[in-house]
Amino acid sequence: MDDMASSLLVFLLLLERGMFSPSSPPARLLEKVIQYIDLHQDEFVQTLKEWVAVESDSIQPVPRLRQELFRMMALAADKLRRLGASVDSVDGGSQQLPNGQTLPIPPIILAELGNDPKKPTVCFYGHLDVQPARREDGWLTDPYTLTEVDGKLYGRGATDNKGPVLAWINAVSAFRAMEEDLPVNIKFIIEGMEEAGSVALEELVRREKDRFFSSVDYVVISDNLWISRRKPALTCGTRGNSYFTVEVKCRDQDFHSGTFGGILNEPMADLIALLGSLVDSSGHILIPGIYDHVAPLTEEEKKMYKAIDLDPEEYRNSSQVKKFLFDTKEEILMHLWRYPSLSIHGIEGAFEEPGAKTVIPGRVIGKFSIRLVPHMNMSVVETQVKQHLEYIFSKRNSSNQMVVSMALGLHPWIANIKDNQYLAAKRAIKTVFGTEPDMIRDGSTIPIANIFQDVIQKSVMMLPLGAVDDGEHAQNEKINRWNYIEGSKLFAAFFLEMAKLH
Repeated sequence: MDDMASSLLVFLLLLERGMFSPSSPPARLLEKVIQYIDLHQDEFVQTLKEWVAVESDSIQPVPRLRQELFRMMALAADKLRRLGASVDSVDGGSQQLPNGQTLPIPPIILAELGNDPKKPTVCFYGHLDVQPARREDGWLTDPYTLTEVDGKLYGRGATDNKGPVLAWINAVSAFRAMEEDLPVNIKFIIEGMEEAGSVALEELVRREKDRFFSSVDYVVISDNLWISRRKPALTCGTRGNSYFTVEVKCRDQDFHSGTFGGILNEPMADLIALLGSLVDSSGHILIPGIYDHVAPLTEEEKKMYKAIDLDPEEYRNSSQVKKFLFDTKEEILMHLWRYPSLSIHGIEGAFEEPGAKTVIPGRVIGKFSIRLVPHMNMSVVETQVKQHLEYIFSKRNSSNQMVVSMALGLHPWIANIKDNQYLAAKRAIKTVFGTEPDMIRDGSTIPIANIFQDVIQKSVMMLPLGAVDDGEHAQNEKINRWNYIEGSKLFAAFFLEMAKLH
């Protein structure tokens, strides 16, 4: 085949895939980048394997694991330097634990590639810490050995968030390896304490607002999942979270149930009654006034739910759940995204080991949280919760003491989907995946989105790569090889689209 015929064939293939139109990036360059990523995908998987092997658990306050976190951040900093980025590993200081112990906070990486004033500057946020994982908790493979089975890459952190961080780096490395100019200026902010509440991050963002972030035009976060196994999505909102503790105390010491059972107001019985008063069996929150400030449902929003590609039955099966509280796609999505929910998480101080121990706990602490939605007011919710529990407790005429505290309060986040980067991301998704994305919200809370939006006041977008069944935080967490590699191509296409729109 001669060169002209070959070029024509490439043009026709790109045309068919929607990659060559007035609104798409330069097709030839993108084709080269895609080809490079395909050819080097095994190397990209190997790097992910090396990163997953680092037990960067930020939850357990153990010196050994902190050392692993420091090692993880050093690996990432080195990777970025080898790409040609200028890297600053900012000292995170130290963390004071409730038991008086002090542990060092891993550094936060600030890195940048390019400072051409004619190009847009896109800042990528990611985190490299993970939730705890042990083989004996039900993992089919060693959680810190990335294992590929049927195209699925199993390992702790594979989808949350080491895979997406590396996908962005893979996209950058493709341009660098081919000695092509990056279409945009790129900045990175990568932390190692997200799972533990992003300790020290907000302070750093505020401090760097007029320095590192002064030239940033757009912020991209890739730290959540699609609503589907195969169809990509763009996330345009998240719920907030108010986390509560309710303590019921008779005394600090436990009691023997044979000696004291029947003559006490038992703290555990009080606590169970309190927790049982919060939500009914249909998921409806029983706290008076809690729904008063929820944003009304609009016709435009209703249309958005109809357009989303979700099979409720498949979603239920993939979640390994016998039955959801709601049957229709629209009801499921609305109760995940636009209505508050209340979840009971656990009881501290109760006997939970195997075996039979006839103990009456002297002091117990119940833990629950409410996922907040626009336009709920956090301080109003706190008051409503406290008043409700005080009322329920007073009806029991218990001699015990009860204390309710809001341990954590995080606002919901809503994006402006008319921003240039949402348009660029939609085009990039159409180019790489051949389909329009689902426009979704996330039922969980990603505090950094609000921090960026409020502090540096720049456009924030969530561009997820992982499939709905990736199981972040759970046993057998994975990312599909397809999502990881196509996600790397998506980020490359996004760079080119952003350059065009700027």
